[in-house]
Amino acid sequence: MAKAWTNDRLATGVQEAGIRRIGTADLMLALRQGWDDFRAIPTQLLFLCVLYPVVGLVAARAMSGGELVPLIWPLVAGLSLVGPVAAVGLYEISRRREAGEDVSWLTAFAVLKHPNLPQIAMLGILLMAIFVAWVGVAQMIWSATFGHLPAMGFGEMVHAAFTTPEGRRLLLYGNAVGFVFALLVLVLTVVSVPMLIDRPGVGIGSAISASVQACIANPVPMAIWGALVAALLLLGSIPAFIGLAVVMPVLGHATWHLYKRVVV
Repeated sequence: MAKAWTNDRLATGVQEAGIRRIGTADLMLALRQGWDDFRAIPTQLLFLCVLYPVVGLVAARAMSGGELVPLIWPLVAGLSLVGPVAAVGLYEISRRREAGEDVSWLTAFAVLKHPNLPQIAMLGILLMAIFVAWVGVAQMIWSATFGHLPAMGFGEMVHAAFTTPEGRRLLLYGNAVGFVFALLVLVLTVVSVPMLIDRPGVGIGSAISASVQACIANPVPMAIWGALVAALLLLGSIPAFIGLAVVMPVLGHATWHLYKRVVV
């Protein structure tokens, strides 16, 4: 097997990125290629082992009542905000498959030796800060809408959200603010994290700049991509979050292929 990060790759990694214009056909192709990567190297067990303990812990704590009840959906939905960094192993699998190298699910752990690991970790800290900010804002929205009401269980909270004026305001404000946070993460990371994997000499600033430029050059396709990601994550969440074990790795691989179609 070829070395993961050669001197040639370290040298070419510092080259300035060019941005292509893409269309909806490129988005569909990226999704198909992501599905092909997932079928070739299934990683759903990895996601089940990581995702379900986290989601299960949050859900169990929320179902038992207490202060975490209002935050169960912001916490679960907010996991997608750190998804771009969590998918770095999938990007490496797709990169090596594209290069014709031998890969397995263990390839995902090769990123732990990546020269850009400190840069990736810094971006992960930034996304975690955005996640914490989102949860904090969600708590404030809850306090402003339902804070004056008696404590509710999870079932009562869901019923109130769809049948009361306070609930409708909660859904309106919460979804609007959540959209802003999701848009911010999309703009910052849609190509930056794959670029840090693909070009070891690139720093976090250059990678984020390229991501912002990609969104400016392709506003409609990137908006459609964000909507597709949100819809697929929601679809994967419906059957007790089981579908996320497939949806999340497919989206991770697809994001790599989207990056390769956008960045020269």
